[in-house]
Amino acid sequence: MHAMNVLVFGATGPTGSLVAQQALERGHSVTAFVRDPAGLALRHERLRVVTGDTTRDASAIAEAMRGEEAVVSALGRRTTLKSGHLIERSLRLIVPAMAGAGVRRLMLLSAFGVGDSYREAPLVPRIMYRVLLSDIFADKKAGEDLVRQSGLDWTFVYPVLLTDGPLTGRYRADEHLELHGLPKISRADVAHFIANELEQGAYVRKTAVLSY
Repeated sequence: MHAMNVLVFGATGPTGSLVAQQALERGHSVTAFVRDPAGLALRHERLRVVTGDTTRDASAIAEAMRGEEAVVSALGRRTTLKSGHLIERSLRLIVPAMAGAGVRRLMLLSAFGVGDSYREAPLVPRIMYRVLLSDIFADKKAGEDLVRQSGLDWTFVYPVLLTDGPLTGRYRADEHLELHGLPKISRADVAHFIANELEQGAYVRKTAVLSY
């Protein structure tokens, strides 16, 4: 495994910060693209910070993209149920910037229940997705559609309900999983999968469902 240059969008978020941290621990160099550097607790000699807004700062995104080998988007709306079209608007700038810089590898943190995976969800999550998360999930799907059309080497990461539990390294990952009840996975284990997949490339142009 060679050390990579990895650009992380959403690096101050609860999952993105763990992706950045675990990538650094594995010896990679990380560029964190953040709106507010004060929200980034990480400090490291191999960490570069670029400040900007993913929905409007095309020049800052292009600057962050220089010299990178892979991109992770862990963008999200935290606790709000309104998307503001964050993912779609961001990817409309990120995807062309990747093409312009010749960066092909994109890991996109999405969610189980988006797109076709909705039909595979157990009953309780399916109701939750439809009632509470329809706007958030529609935005994620619109972003995925942009990426699918791009020709990039993408992986869509579909975790089930996220928790702040510990890193276990013991989780299931596949294009389709049998799920029951209200399945969960920790953000730390999602970050572990993303860091692994960056190195191994087992899910290029595939979706990976993650759950215990």
